[in-house]
Amino acid sequence: MIDEFMEAAIGEARQGLSEGGIPIGSVLVRDGKIIGRGHNKRVQDGDPITHAEIDCLRNAGRVGNYKNAVLYSTLMPCYLCAGAVVQFGIKKVYAGESETFSGAKEFMESHGVEVINLESDECKEMMRKFITERPELWNEDIGEL
Repeated sequence: MIDEFMEAAIGEARQGLSEGGIPIGSVLVRDGKIIGRGHNKRVQDGDPITHAEIDCLRNAGRVGNYKNAVLYSTLMPCYLCAGAVVQFGIKKVYAGESETFSGAKEFMESHGVEVINLESDECKEMMRKFITERPELWNEDIGEL
């Protein structure tokens, strides 16, 4: 079931794609409200660290305690982003899918994070299409050049 927060993350992914980037989006939610949103900007910013979840956390700013925050991402977070989740004490992550990229689910779970994979067909199709059309950019993003 895709809720309004995953829809917002998907919107971020689409925005990233429209900017010539990689279609991965993320939102940070607390008390039923989006407090941060972002998308992968590695291409746009020329910055290898600007993954969707990192951009989202940057845009949320200093929020103090993250323990009641929930992170939504259109793709299972990688180890970089999973590290940020663990570091900030985020206890729940919703991932749109993990079929096109398995990510770091086990790492997050081993640190007490509840990870829910929505297995969204929309998220899978968006990534499959991108990987087919831009394999060199995708392989750069996941460090497999």
